Amino acid sequence: MEQYIVSARKYRPATFDMVVGQRALTTTLLNSIRSGKLAHAYLFCGPRGVGKTTCARIFAKTINCQHLTEQGDPCGQCESCKAFEEGRSLNIHELDAASNNSVDDIRELIDQVRIPPQIGKYKVFIIDEVHMLSQAAFNAFLKTLEEPPHYVIFILATTEKHKILPTILSRCQVYDFSRITVQNTVEHLKYVAEKEGYTVEEDALNLIAQKADGGMRDALSIFDQMVSFTQGNVTYQATLDNLNILDAEYYFRLVDYMLSKDIDSALLLFNEVLGKGFDGGNFIAGLAGHLRDLLVSRDAKTLPLLEVSESQQKRYHEQAMRCKPQFLYRAIKLCNECDLGYRQSRNKRLQVEICLLQTAQSVDEDGDASGLRPRKKILKPIFSKPAAQGVAGAETVSKKTIPATVQPTPKPAVKTTQKISLEAVSIRRITNPSFTSTQTLQPVVSEDRKERPTDGTLTTEGLIRTWQEYASQLETSDMVTTQRMRGIIPEMTSPSSIRVTVTNPLVEKSLMKIKPNIEAFIAEQLHLPSLSMNIEVAKSEVTMRVYNKGEQFREMLHDSTALAKLHELLSLELG
Repeated sequence: MEQYIVSARKYRPATFDMVVGQRALTTTLLNSIRSGKLAHAYLFCGPRGVGKTTCARIFAKTINCQHLTEQGDPCGQCESCKAFEEGRSLNIHELDAASNNSVDDIRELIDQVRIPPQIGKYKVFIIDEVHMLSQAAFNAFLKTLEEPPHYVIFILATTEKHKILPTILSRCQVYDFSRITVQNTVEHLKYVAEKEGYTVEEDALNLIAQKADGGMRDALSIFDQMVSFTQGNVTYQATLDNLNILDAEYYFRLVDYMLSKDIDSALLLFNEVLGKGFDGGNFIAGLAGHLRDLLVSRDAKTLPLLEVSESQQKRYHEQAMRCKPQFLYRAIKLCNECDLGYRQSRNKRLQVEICLLQTAQSVDEDGDASGLRPRKKILKPIFSKPAAQGVAGAETVSKKTIPATVQPTPKPAVKTTQKISLEAVSIRRITNPSFTSTQTLQPVVSEDRKERPTDGTLTTEGLIRTWQEYASQLETSDMVTTQRMRGIIPEMTSPSSIRVTVTNPLVEKSLMKIKPNIEAFIAEQLHLPSLSMNIEVAKSEVTMRVYNKGEQFREMLHDSTALAKLHELLSLELG
């Protein structure tokens, strides 16, 4: 029986032309070999499985070949090439720094540097995972790395470039390897399948390439796994089942349910996904990725960003054209917020379900230019007919969210300016230093009271409304100031001046920075010639006193009869 070799080793590139996805780097290395301009130290860095060690071995084999081809590739026939292929070359030394990271290991390497090559021109030292070397080992290696013998070349490889000392980086030519694209991975897998005589579906290879996340070694390992599972007939469905990947079909169905406002089916679909053992966090992350793919598939310019097969591209484009851009913007934002809060949430399932409900209800909402913030925030009923959602939701909001102090009265036939009692909205009575902005009454004005006065009269109602409007405008840029302003109710002191009472100097300082903007905004919205705002800090009537230990003990005796009896019985004294 012939010995089995995994595809990652069997189809390992032997020349630079066979390296997949790193054309710029391999061309640079090949040109340096042809011109004879070789550096004494190289650093290959990048993700796992993208060809760092492979390129290092090809480089070492090529520079020692005695009969290079016209293209600059090794001949494979000379003694140096045969020794390399058989694993007995004395000119190429590989060191795994993950397990040989001490000073003694580096000293042993330095001793080998002193011995010149017996066959070939160069001795090449490949140090893999070089970032694992200890601090002392790095320091012992510095001098040799900076001034090695003319026949020595060092090639360092690492997946974590940021852990390499700057003194090491400055002594090397740095080559950054990039992730291999999905398309390049699929093409190489097709080549391997053709060589081995396997039957494969392109969608299945595309799924494997996406799962590999830019690593060719991972892709070939998954490919071997699928060949064993399917006996050489790799299909999309078999790959989906074996790799336990959430099919994009679920997300296509889910978006269709949202567009048709079928919230019941959307929740049942999520329950089906959980029943198959998938995690809710992976589900919501996949949904965000699907919505992103829909967004980029709307325009032909961004279509190359969609790394799927042609048949899948057409399906993405068809569904994307049925979605408004504003809906996609808001849906991606909601999914991202759900993903961020998923781990901290105690009820993780409810976290995802709320996100699905909010996303489905935002399908028909009109948003601003960016589509991220709807103008009307009305909570709609979940399990009712779409025709009754808007009316019922509006009545619920108008009845339950308006505080009693500013409850509007029925609008008369003739428009008049109604003034609210200043005592009802003043916050001058705040004396407790523990008072927070969340305890302050927040007035809400109904829709029929939002018409702006045209006579330039400053009213308490208009002042509160414009104050809250300005706070809402700061929501996207300064959330802290927005929350502080929403917890404050301004007070009208004259037809052209207002007073704002805050709880502490920190809030005062924050408002002083935007005071001119607030004055200009309120004056413009209420058609006033000018407006001045005074900011005051509420004075606390509570005085604090620091007690020493003796005074604390006497206060405890005064408050506790049992402690007083124990003190008298045992003749206790505070030491």
